[in-house]
Amino acid sequence: MRHAILSCCLALAALTARAEVIDIDNAELARLMKDGVTVIDIRTLPEWEETGILSGSKLLTFFDERGKADPAAWLEKVKPLAKPGDPVVVICRSGNRTKPVSQFLSQQAGYARVYNVKSGIKGWLKDNGAVVPATSSIAACRAAKTC
Repeated sequence: MRHAILSCCLALAALTARAEVIDIDNAELARLMKDGVTVIDIRTLPEWEETGILSGSKLLTFFDERGKADPAAWLEKVKPLAKPGDPVVVICRSGNRTKPVSQFLSQQAGYARVYNVKSGIKGWLKDNGAVVPATSSIAACRAAKTC
């Protein structure tokens, strides 16, 4: 009986300690970018072209224009960019799509620290955050078949 209780407590501790999703504002995003934390932009190609992207961000669409996703295939593209032990920032247009993606990374894919940009690129732009044209990044990710 004691062994069963101890096993349950250890399993519960492992579940609660394994992952963390942290909602961040633009000031924290800027700090994390300065520190070199990988930023994954999960938006679609037309969205990248419309607004530009954060300099150095990795372009990796999660949901297509119809709202469909292939989480397993997407995760295989994430792994070379950021390992599960590495912190990672996830950004979309407004912060809505990154919620489930952040949860997926932390709870199912084993990423220990996932930062969710609450206001997305729209909030970043509203606060006069800098972006760069997406053209060369799109060309690079297309060539590598990682977009």
